[in-house]
Amino acid sequence: MKKLILLPAFAILLTLAGFKFQNSQPINIAVAANLKVAMDSIISVYKSAFPDEKIQATYGSSGNFYEQITNGAPFDIFYSADMNYPNKLRDNKIAISPVKLYAIGRLALWSKKIDPNTQQLNSILDASIKKIAIANPATAPYGARSVESLKFYKVYDKIKSKLVYGDNIAQTAQFVSFGAADIGIIALSEMLSPKMKKEGGKYFIIP
Repeated sequence: MKKLILLPAFAILLTLAGFKFQNSQPINIAVAANLKVAMDSIISVYKSAFPDEKIQATYGSSGNFYEQITNGAPFDIFYSADMNYPNKLRDNKIAISPVKLYAIGRLALWSKKIDPNTQQLNSILDASIKKIAIANPATAPYGARSVESLKFYKVYDKIKSKLVYGDNIAQTAQFVSFGAADIGIIALSEMLSPKMKKEGGKYFIIP
């Protein structure tokens, strides 16, 4: 089984440079969906220095990647949105490197329909809100943290029938930006991406 390397995002250039001299095959990277904008940029910088190198980045939910890697998916590097998954891979000797923290994520309540700053998290209780998008808590760390937040602020039981689930945090952002949901809990990094900024929605960062 292929062994993974787990490193912080800013170190990816050095990591990939190491692969350059060891591996004639494409470098396969599994990346949590919320990191797409940053990772695309990092890979672009690397490829400008090494234009002949082939890098394949696959974006999705960390939980699904964990299952795929456990079952032998040929990824060289894994960037997870939750340290539990790479820690388990390391404990099971599927990864050969230490697990390193590359960022700390934040949750944001985002909507084009209402301004979440007015009532903050209680915005999801507004009568006009019919569907609330979050990432699937079973496979996406941002989804699991969203449910934790909703329960902590004692609103989960009041709105759970309105929840719609994205496979990952990027799809969740699409649901709310395309109008399939009235409001959504997404990653702050996703909300700050150029694509989401163009949508003109408003947001509240969940404490």
